[in-house]
Amino acid sequence: QDYTWENHGFSLVNRLYSDIGHLLDEKFRMVYNLTYNTMATHEDVDTTTLRRALFNYVHCMYGIRYDDYDYGEVNQLLERSLKVYIKTVTCYPERTTKRMYDSYWRQFKHSEKVHVNLLLMEARMQAELLYALRAITRHLT
Repeated sequence: QDYTWENHGFSLVNRLYSDIGHLLDEKFRMVYNLTYNTMATHEDVDTTTLRRALFNYVHCMYGIRYDDYDYGEVNQLLERSLKVYIKTVTCYPERTTKRMYDSYWRQFKHSEKVHVNLLLMEARMQAELLYALRAITRHLT
């Protein structure tokens, strides 16, 4: 809550390595905003809430929580099998199996499930960057 990518990480990484913050930010935003506006067989669906829940759940697993986010959304939107998959992919990727991949969202398209994986990896990368950049900030002050 007191050290975010938008408010702290972006500017520090740009200060340390010119323009890399813009490239990383563009990468995070591109994956976060990627959508076909579909969910399984439903079309014209706003998936923003789901994408935010996935991203914030990964950050929460890494100990990063935001005061302005209602974590009840995570429990409403992410079923248990998906949470198990998320934890495995983000914390123990070498343990991820096809069976685990197949066990959640059975009716969804593979492209939607691949997007979930992209979101998880970008959320993990951002969380890891936040920890590293926060340590650098503490060292510099």
